Amino acid sequence: MPLILATTTPGEPEIFASLQGEGASMGRPSTFVRLSRCNLACQWCDTAYTWRFEGDNRPHRDDTAFERKANQLTLEEADVAAQVAALPPDRLVVTGGEPLLQGAALARMIGELNAMRPGMHVEIETNGSVAPHAALDPLIHQFNVSPKLAHSGNPAELALIPERLAAWSADPRAFFKFVIAVPDDLDEVLALQQAHAIPGERIFLMPEGRSSEVVRQRSAWLADLCMTRGLRFTDRLHIHLWGDTRGT
Repeated sequence: MPLILATTTPGEPEIFASLQGEGASMGRPSTFVRLSRCNLACQWCDTAYTWRFEGDNRPHRDDTAFERKANQLTLEEADVAAQVAALPPDRLVVTGGEPLLQGAALARMIGELNAMRPGMHVEIETNGSVAPHAALDPLIHQFNVSPKLAHSGNPAELALIPERLAAWSADPRAFFKFVIAVPDDLDEVLALQQAHAIPGERIFLMPEGRSSEVVRQRSAWLADLCMTRGLRFTDRLHIHLWGDTRGT
């Protein structure tokens, strides 16, 4: 089955070279592949065009429904691999949507890519609620896991699955990124850290925001919380550089 991708413009897959904007690899030149479809629905999601299509009434603060044909396309795994291999970075970041929903096809694509460009470092960005496909798991060097807190609007029974959080905590490839909107969100992070024995050195706190102004405002107090609790801070570099735009 082909991969289902998001688009930058109708008919153009969202495959692009940029700098990783968040988390443990922030600032590294990377090629991004943005897949479509998600099993969760964050009300502040900045890529709602990957899941909130016409007829989807899950809540989002913009309340925009996207036309599926203009915002989603399918490509054969080999075609995706060839487009990635043609770009300069030696690091691939697969994002979404929720990439692990397409684990089998993704494994085939990465297999094709490894034949074309041996030595690529592969990261997957995930909401942490889906287990990696057995064929995909050994191909991944780093998982960027972003469990969704209560302010995302997702029910905990869908977003915060205990056995999945425990598995990510036990995997040294997994770095946790929690989106923080208000200082009280930290209480939920600390409870999850304790419940699932998540190592503090693998936890990043990131300000929620889709504009540089909002990100900077929240960074001011979030940096202090990180220092107080011994957790790592991550900015949203791409928002400062290019704004909330596709293909960046």
